[in-house]
Amino acid sequence: MTPRVFLVRHGETEWSLSGKHTGLTDIPLTANGEKRVKATGRALVGNDRLIVPHQLAHVYVSPRRRAQRTFELLNLGISDPLPWKVHGEKLTDVPHDCGARVEVTNDIREWDYGDYEGITSPEIRKIRAEQGLTEKWDIWRDGCVGGESPDEITDRLDRLIKEIRDKWHAPVIGKPKAGRPPGDVLIVAHGHILRAFALRWSGKTLQDGPAFLLEAGGVGTLSYEHHNIEEPAILLGGAFVVSP
Repeated sequence: MTPRVFLVRHGETEWSLSGKHTGLTDIPLTANGEKRVKATGRALVGNDRLIVPHQLAHVYVSPRRRAQRTFELLNLGISDPLPWKVHGEKLTDVPHDCGARVEVTNDIREWDYGDYEGITSPEIRKIRAEQGLTEKWDIWRDGCVGGESPDEITDRLDRLIKEIRDKWHAPVIGKPKAGRPPGDVLIVAHGHILRAFALRWSGKTLQDGPAFLLEAGGVGTLSYEHHNIEEPAILLGGAFVVSP
């Protein structure tokens, strides 16, 4: 099987519900957000599901609490201790066994929104008009005043993508299944940064789109065409492998 990267956006928070830009602010999932992530784990994680725990080679998680709690609730069955103190009730029913290492990395933290932290897009456009800036604000083109630019986002994502391809995918892609180590990678992070990751994965600039969407608690899949690491691709859909 061609190795994949699974992109998991953290579950619902009060700010994601209201449309407020949430970068550095560390807020928890809502009760409904936790419930929905648990359901996602039950539906998509398993030996005959989309995310097969024993096929995961590595897990990257944002340093923000909402992403880390989302990872906990997916219930992958990680054998080693997590690199953070558990953020809520620990799940005791762990039906899986996953040997992947979990790494917290700032390379996949959410976009630094700077002056736009905690406010909505309509509020941002109003503030920009008052400052004499264009109201046609587009984060992919303009970045954030006092925060990160598209070029800065591109630099850190390209660094992470190179690491994934060099360290986890190149050793397994195109190799015979027998004796091949796990090659899938799981990333748990945030809306804007994961959408930007998908753009860079597919060789697109942040400015030229297309505009990918990923809902709170959503899962996306990236891989390669023709089992070729030089042909990165986005999987628009996939089927669970159901054992007889």
